[in-house]
Amino acid sequence: MRYEEPVYRPPSEANSILIQATIGCPHNKCTFCGMYKGKKFRIRKVADIKKDILTARQFYNDDIESIFFPDGNTIIMKTAELEEIFRFCYEVFPGLRRLTLYASAKFLKFKTQEDLRRLRQSGLKRIHKGLESGNDEVLRRIQKGADSKLMIETAKRVKDAGIELSEYVLVGIAGKDLSKEHSIDTAKVLNEIDPDYIRLRTWVPVPNAPLYKDYEKGEFQLLTPHQALQETKTLLENLKVTGLFLSDHISNFVNISGQLPRDKKSMLSKIDEALKFDENCFRPAIIENL
Repeated sequence: MRYEEPVYRPPSEANSILIQATIGCPHNKCTFCGMYKGKKFRIRKVADIKKDILTARQFYNDDIESIFFPDGNTIIMKTAELEEIFRFCYEVFPGLRRLTLYASAKFLKFKTQEDLRRLRQSGLKRIHKGLESGNDEVLRRIQKGADSKLMIETAKRVKDAGIELSEYVLVGIAGKDLSKEHSIDTAKVLNEIDPDYIRLRTWVPVPNAPLYKDYEKGEFQLLTPHQALQETKTLLENLKVTGLFLSDHISNFVNISGQLPRDKKSMLSKIDEALKFDENCFRPAIIENL
């Protein structure tokens, strides 16, 4: 396979083969993100994508169960092209069980309900979608390219098409001034969506992210470990969903995971226990090589 690095994938896709159908991100304006800042966005030719799939077949034989398509917002491709690629994957790998990709509300809005149903029928099983926040002021500040209404509308369309939905929430992205509003409004949006997965990420300053400059100048204040945990607690307290709640990332201060609503009480207890620890016990504010 040919990769244009760096290549990113969610931890849950650790065992997936990575096939780049797009390079970079067509939005690439989110202030918190430094993942694609050095890449010029483009869509690869279907023929080249198929060549990489065949190369993966030569290397891994039939032993492939999951494929993830980086980079950012592969959903922007034409529906017919995505269908062709997906169906080809299942032809090449008879044991394939899952195809997944990143998609944001800004580009999901261009897919009709019929488009999404076609993608599901051709084998797309899960979409990883960055909600980040349910608060419109926070979404505006971080230049997400969508408001809470669009977040809800596009997420519901994905679920109605029968595609699994994994929504990502950024703890601490509201700073200290909007932390409570961020957690409460994010819970409201998630309650409207009821995603299959809610995955937490705690924002960590990375040098190539635009927000890093504000952090360096003291204009953006990171939450302390206790404040981040309290924000997570407020979010969890206000959730009325039925999916999995996961903090499966190195950026988080504590791994708080479980099935909602069943495990809410135990997860809240775990947060309360963590709040008893001195803040020096948690990871440093900056994580090298994140």
